[in-house]
Amino acid sequence: MGLLHTLNERIFRQIHGQNLVYNTCWEDPRCDRQLLQLNAHSRIVMLTSAGCNALDYLLDDVASISCVDVNPRQNALLQFKIALFQGSDRETLFRFFGQGCAFDAREVFYDCVLPRLPDAFARQWWERFIHAFSGRGLRRSFYWYGSSGMAAWLVQQWLRAHPSAWAAARNLFAAQTLEEQARHYDQLEPKFFSPLLTWALRQHVFQSMLGVPESQQALAAATYPNGLAGYFTECLRRVLRDLPLQDNYFWKLYFYGHYTADCCPNYLRPEYFDDLRKRSSRVSTHTTTLSEFLRQQPGQYTHFVLLDHQDWMAKAPALHPALEEEWRLIIENAAPGARVLMRSAARELDFLPSFVREKVVFDIQSAEQAQAKDRVGTYASTWIGQISK
Repeated sequence: MGLLHTLNERIFRQIHGQNLVYNTCWEDPRCDRQLLQLNAHSRIVMLTSAGCNALDYLLDDVASISCVDVNPRQNALLQFKIALFQGSDRETLFRFFGQGCAFDAREVFYDCVLPRLPDAFARQWWERFIHAFSGRGLRRSFYWYGSSGMAAWLVQQWLRAHPSAWAAARNLFAAQTLEEQARHYDQLEPKFFSPLLTWALRQHVFQSMLGVPESQQALAAATYPNGLAGYFTECLRRVLRDLPLQDNYFWKLYFYGHYTADCCPNYLRPEYFDDLRKRSSRVSTHTTTLSEFLRQQPGQYTHFVLLDHQDWMAKAPALHPALEEEWRLIIENAAPGARVLMRSAARELDFLPSFVREKVVFDIQSAEQAQAKDRVGTYASTWIGQISK
């Protein structure tokens, strides 16, 4: 077991440490903004992911957003988006991050983006990776790149290789009513969760491509009687069968490989372009851990958006001191009434240090209401807490 754990950790570090993992955010900002109650005085600390949600939060005219990620490629992705806001126009932004390809990508990059990238890593990395927007080759969209994009592309290729499953999936995403969705999903589920594909989805390499470490896999497996297979099944039923898909740009993106003008994140909508361009300088990126950021840049922050980050440390005893340290720094740097938003593959946060329960009051009802409407639907629970001093 020790050898397997060591191997799994090495696989995850190799994938997560050498690749862009998330090419789009996988948390619903509509739920986030409802729970966070942002305003002009908000000073947010959040994990970067792909940067989509940070740009969404700017629509609430917040004072500042500090985006923190240990993977510099995630910060480079957000920096690229901000550079397009500041140096191009709404049509160019949509070609890159709406359609996922721009045949003049290299020219736009050198003329508009490169001069506005703030650090050497981002400039050098994008020079090597700009081909992802070329629209050429087998993967003709940026959204088929990065490790999560590759995982989504592989699933799409499996669907295409099985005509009845592909037809059911196409009908599902084209459905206009919940009744149609349910009918097509019921046709797709037994085809999709075949023994072979279910086995593949459970494998550590595939989960690592999605950015799911071993500790979070263990939480998900322990939450459901059938382990990870049960977790996947319940999540997909909830979001693809029981919630309307018409505006679900998360799952449609990974089915089609691109957004559409009427089904996309807010930052790609033309009516928000000018406001986001003006406010984009309020976003900063920091390649470090959350704890190190709070040590280096202490302050009175009003909101902390932790995504599913806490799960990563939950089942790893060696990381429990880091978990405690992170929470102490969050509490020390919290403004009065600061809010903390997080998601988990577990139904209960029984892994939190005991002093967190003494300092953070969680609003269970509001979180459950948001969870029920979450268009992503890949987490077992959502949590919103208020820090008391």
